[in-house]
Amino acid sequence: MQNPRIHGEPPFRVAVLHGGPGALGGMAPVARELASQYGVLEPIQRAESIAGQVEELRGAILGRGNPPVVLIGSSWGAMLGFIFSARHPELVRKLILVGSGVYEEASAARIQETRISRLSEDERLQAVSLAEALDDPAAAGKDLVLARLGALMTKADAYDPVALDTETPECCFQIHRAVWNEAQELRRSGELLRLGRHVRCPVVAIHGDYDPHPAEGVRAPLSSAVNDFHFILLKNCGHLPWIERQAKDEFFALLRKELQESLPRTACL
Repeated sequence: MQNPRIHGEPPFRVAVLHGGPGALGGMAPVARELASQYGVLEPIQRAESIAGQVEELRGAILGRGNPPVVLIGSSWGAMLGFIFSARHPELVRKLILVGSGVYEEASAARIQETRISRLSEDERLQAVSLAEALDDPAAAGKDLVLARLGALMTKADAYDPVALDTETPECCFQIHRAVWNEAQELRRSGELLRLGRHVRCPVVAIHGDYDPHPAEGVRAPLSSAVNDFHFILLKNCGHLPWIERQAKDEFFALLRKELQESLPRTACL
């Protein structure tokens, strides 16, 4: 897979960050939608540490982008964008968080319970079996297992999806486990939220009202941690707004508005 993927024409002043960690290429639909107006980088995060992913992103932006860029991160990608913006504020013009993970441990407690409650009995049994396989050191084929579990969670996360195909061409369990374990510890310690004092750019969070990641787990902590923060709640919308029948048009309109406000006219084709 090309890294970073390139969408549209230069200058490349927008970068989209996929979730997971390890859901490689999952932001391609968003990049394609924006590429008619903006040059968009789609970095593929393969490093097995947060520091490594930050450095990968820095290399992609400096190597192919025109910084400072607008970062648009989904789920884990939103959290990575937050961390990156704190550590390299000179490279980020604006940060847009889409369906972000939460920033305090207390807000994470019921996410998986909410997801499981939205599945059928058969799907719940499948989810438990797949999760047990991921925890089994002797189990093989964990990339495929993670992809299958991810598909179930995508169904649970969606309100009224046009389709459930997230166009994620590759899942990597090793990346997911290593990076997410580190991210959870960063959140538990409070260090994740403390990074907000180093974020200098405007931060906009776009969050679905049906997202199992509670909106207040993003809105409340970041309102206190970040100087310039704006929160937008989308109605009838789950974790991935671009697959939602009732929210995708409003979502892309919001993205374009934020980009138009932030990028020089020369960035537009």
